[in-house]
Amino acid sequence: MKKNIKYFILFFLLSALNLIACKKEMQHESIISPNGKIKLLIQIQNGNIQYSLTSENEIVIKPSKLGFRLKNMDDLGTNMKMIKAYQKSVNETWEQIWGERRLVENRYNELVVEFQEHNKDKRKLMLFFRVFDDGLAFRYHIPKQKNMSDLTILEELTQYNLATVKEAWWISAYKTNFYEGLYQNTPLSQMDTVSTPLTLEMENGKFVAIHEANLTNYAAQNLYFKENGLHVDLTPMSTGEKVFAKAGMYSPWQTVTIAGKAGDLITSYMSLNLNDPNQIKDISWLKTGKYIGIWWSMHKEIHTWGQGEKHGATTENAKKYIDFAAENGFTGVLIEGWNYGWDGDWVANGHLFNFLKPYPDFDIEEITKYAAAKNIQLIGHHETGGATENYERQMEDAFAFYQKLGVSVVKTGYVTSKLDKKELHSSQYGINHYRKVIETAAKYHIIIDNHEPAMPTGLCRTFPNLMTQEGVRGQEYDAWSADGGNPPQHTVIVPFTRGLAGSMDFTFGTFDFSNPAKPNTRVQTTIAKQLALYVVIYSPLQMASDLPENYLGKKEFDFIKIVPTNWFETRILDAKIGDFIVTARKDRNSEEWYLGAITDENTRELNINLDFLSKEIKYKAKIYKDGAKADWKTNPTDFEYIEKEVSANDILNIQLAKGGGQAIRFVPIP
Repeated sequence: MKKNIKYFILFFLLSALNLIACKKEMQHESIISPNGKIKLLIQIQNGNIQYSLTSENEIVIKPSKLGFRLKNMDDLGTNMKMIKAYQKSVNETWEQIWGERRLVENRYNELVVEFQEHNKDKRKLMLFFRVFDDGLAFRYHIPKQKNMSDLTILEELTQYNLATVKEAWWISAYKTNFYEGLYQNTPLSQMDTVSTPLTLEMENGKFVAIHEANLTNYAAQNLYFKENGLHVDLTPMSTGEKVFAKAGMYSPWQTVTIAGKAGDLITSYMSLNLNDPNQIKDISWLKTGKYIGIWWSMHKEIHTWGQGEKHGATTENAKKYIDFAAENGFTGVLIEGWNYGWDGDWVANGHLFNFLKPYPDFDIEEITKYAAAKNIQLIGHHETGGATENYERQMEDAFAFYQKLGVSVVKTGYVTSKLDKKELHSSQYGINHYRKVIETAAKYHIIIDNHEPAMPTGLCRTFPNLMTQEGVRGQEYDAWSADGGNPPQHTVIVPFTRGLAGSMDFTFGTFDFSNPAKPNTRVQTTIAKQLALYVVIYSPLQMASDLPENYLGKKEFDFIKIVPTNWFETRILDAKIGDFIVTARKDRNSEEWYLGAITDENTRELNINLDFLSKEIKYKAKIYKDGAKADWKTNPTDFEYIEKEVSANDILNIQLAKGGGQAIRFVPIP
């Protein structure tokens, strides 16, 4: 009997020790979204930090590793234990100066977990997790500690081991300059290393988008598929390292947006919420608007950027554009090619750009005075050719020069595959350069429209002078690209991919579709679709890209003149990625609503419920639609304008031609 008791005690002790060991090995914490539908689990598995995510009890991300590979150090994130965890909840609403929505709800539950190594170094790592009703965000923090100071990140070990994915929409990270590519639609297994946002449709019908927010002093996140999961590949420096940092650093937020419908990805504001609040105290100069420019004529080879008999940026030509802008309610005129540096191969010789010296035939002081007298803003232009060192040497003086002349908007450009012929645009070097431009511009009350940028990550909340960016294969490709232009489906993919990152200067509004200088290129839309794009694709600075003479006497031009650039509310009424999208937006300064519907190369008939309209108001719908014989290829300018009375109880039938669209202005009837 005594012998049995001894065995029982021994068995009990061994079991207890085993339970303790298991507890150490399998530490975990969890947190749910405010609405209880999304659940995050953090655990230690064999010393590795792992996370997993479910939405409505369905797996979105299976256990996936987190951590860093460091230079001359062991990996950080392995051989770890949890030593501390705490949670908090936030529920607030803040107001955007400009945007797709005036009031933004910021509602999440946060879990902060502190980890420490088992070994003698006992290095610490912290992770911040925020679970929103529409997804997850997380970031790393390496605290200041005795045994770590300077550190070099060779790789993030972040993984996204997704549940079964049906298909993905993506562009290559390293084979596509400036994100100016046509999006591919393939299974995950056929992807290249891709830029984010990466948009996915899951087998269960949900949609997922992976991106990042508040990209500061770090390298951009790219993704590649391996062994049934996605792995992070940070954009490298020319020397091969990914990030140079110091203990105390925070990584960007990495975001996973989850939506039941594709359109709900567009109306997620998680990225903005993860950036710091506005740091610009005086916001009176931050005005949205529409502009025209001495720009499209260069793409059509009517004018040149450089000097000569076809030089576009002349005093006479500038005044012509200013007059047209003033007569038609535009706020600005963009003028490219006004300064020294454009002659010869300016892409290869960006170091020759001078941002203070106008060409002799461009009297910048006379032009800015002429524009101011007509209440028109001259939009300055700083093409750098990617020569960032040359630009940074002149930047303060260049912005001060513009400020003295009353210029408060500047379009910047970086047309080169590598900055200063060595660093990628989305490397830590590029990210820090763009940030310097934004902050310096803010000092001089300069709004930035950045072309050839790093992918936006919501930084416009913190610095709202970063008003719009390119980072997309825009409409300029319709004038000269070797493949003939952007195909009709491009604009019904972009809102669900690049559009998730932030506003984009796509530069639509072209009415003359062909380019005699490049007879195999053309705009591949109908004229009604050009109008609808002003509602579908968001930018607080919208361009009317065509030559002024191509707008004269056109009824359809009325829509471009009146459509707002700052919105109270945005709704995606119906959509299918790559096929069509219907977007409704309410004007911030009136009770008017605007609707844009566009399709791919196929005709489409849609029945749209108008229940987004106010139930107390009757509206006159001013409809700009494809004509009966409209077709993007054979008859793109066939157009019809009609008016009808509607209310919130109506269902509106919308018929779209091949490559077509429809734009509607809903005006309250007194």
